[in-house]
Amino acid sequence: MLQEFKKFALRGNVVDLAIGVIIGAAFGKIVESLVSDVIMPVIGRIAGGLDFTNYFIGLTAASSAAPTYDAAKKAGATLGYGTFITITVNFLIVAFVMFLVVRGMNRLMKQEAAAPPPPAPPSKEAELLTEIRDLLKARA
Repeated sequence: MLQEFKKFALRGNVVDLAIGVIIGAAFGKIVESLVSDVIMPVIGRIAGGLDFTNYFIGLTAASSAAPTYDAAKKAGATLGYGTFITITVNFLIVAFVMFLVVRGMNRLMKQEAAAPPPPAPPSKEAELLTEIRDLLKARA
């Protein structure tokens, strides 16, 4: 059983998948930082400093009177639609950034694939056969 597990775990596809997951997680942190530290502040500045996280509807009297969403959550049942809006906007931005990255990678791959390698020089046999063909055409 141990040998079978070792064979499974060290198979090329499993190792490639593990590397892909690790690199994907690291790349996810880069994209998350890009969105939260670069793009969202610009959007917040354009929108006049709007912060959706404190948009909520209190479902109890105590939560309705709270000044912030965190205080309202502690006071009672609340419907925090502002956090949902913020997360949705973040998702859309991340999805768009990922689209741009994949599109750029696809263009790079197309350029590499579009340039075919130069043809190999003909072999000695092919050169001899070509000469024989040309001589036979000249005789006829």
